[in-house]
Amino acid sequence: MTTTTTNATTRTKSLAKRIFNFSAGPATLPEEVLHQAQQDVWNIADSGIGILEHSHRGKVFTRVLEEAEADCRAIAGIGDDYHVLFLQGGASLQFAMVPMSFLSSRRTADYLDTGSWSNKAIEEARLLGDVNVAFDGSKTSYDHIPADDELNLTDGAGYSYYCANNTIYGTEFSRPPATNSPLVCDASSDIFSRPLEVSQHAIIFAGAQKNLGPAGCTLVIIRKDYMAGANDGLPSMLDYRRHADKGSRLNTPPAFGIYVVGQVFKWILRQGGLAEMAIRNREKAGIIYTAIDSSSGFYQPVARPDSRSMMNITFRTPSDELDRKFIEEAQQHDMDGLKGHRSVGGLRASVYNAFPKAGCEALASLMGDFATRHG
Repeated sequence: MTTTTTNATTRTKSLAKRIFNFSAGPATLPEEVLHQAQQDVWNIADSGIGILEHSHRGKVFTRVLEEAEADCRAIAGIGDDYHVLFLQGGASLQFAMVPMSFLSSRRTADYLDTGSWSNKAIEEARLLGDVNVAFDGSKTSYDHIPADDELNLTDGAGYSYYCANNTIYGTEFSRPPATNSPLVCDASSDIFSRPLEVSQHAIIFAGAQKNLGPAGCTLVIIRKDYMAGANDGLPSMLDYRRHADKGSRLNTPPAFGIYVVGQVFKWILRQGGLAEMAIRNREKAGIIYTAIDSSSGFYQPVARPDSRSMMNITFRTPSDELDRKFIEEAQQHDMDGLKGHRSVGGLRASVYNAFPKAGCEALASLMGDFATRHG
């Protein structure tokens, strides 16, 4: 059976205007990925059926899933000693799955509290076992990433947990922290923005909606030997081993999310991989940080210079009123999503992998003009 439509717009790429989306997430996706998705929602792989309608156990989706895993491994150099899983529940479910699996009454876990998301993870872990806060960033308003000598680590900890990039405060680890226990990383907001030191970690997880794809899919990279030592007696949906045994299809997976993430993986590979992503991201962020640093104090950064994020740039004008006025003017110049998180205030520019350099240049230009007029 052939399906037809008289609505030509369903067969053409939208020509509607797109603006610069500085949102912290869900965030900007590569335009070529969006165009490919437009086609594949209608008919993927000449199957006559769109990706949203395919069985998650059929040949078409099986190929989508296998290619996504293979491309993920190629991007980050992930060896056979790690599982690559595509799960549901976002990073927030991982806050519980990790301690459910690897924390017990006989062990303590070390947590580095560098912002709201690591703090939420600590709250979840405390429901399940003993937690040592090895670094408490709240004492300095989460303005920096700790040096190794600031960490108060536990001998024999079950694992050490950190959040690689803190979207709310705009801080980022330049390298994994030095710990003496298996390392667990929430990489939700800087995953694949730079080379990833997978071998230093037992678990890396990331919600997709910032740098990889749409909300609803979570990437988990977990070392096989570490996973094998997980606690027994877990519910099936909360057991990494069950998900790994079924190849991310223990139940119906987030099929469309996995498809888009897979397309983003292909896009990253076409761009030159993680080394090229790092070059671009440093350049993009540098444009905005230069505008901050050259403003003669008009713009005040939230994060210390030695801890600045390449993904989320946080700053303030001299007053809340000027913050609001800047956001209004930015919207008039086709820039959206610049309001800082409610817990911090001010302004935040999120410039993930797919965010265009032109948007950073447009923002920096407005910042210079705004400071001249209001400074």
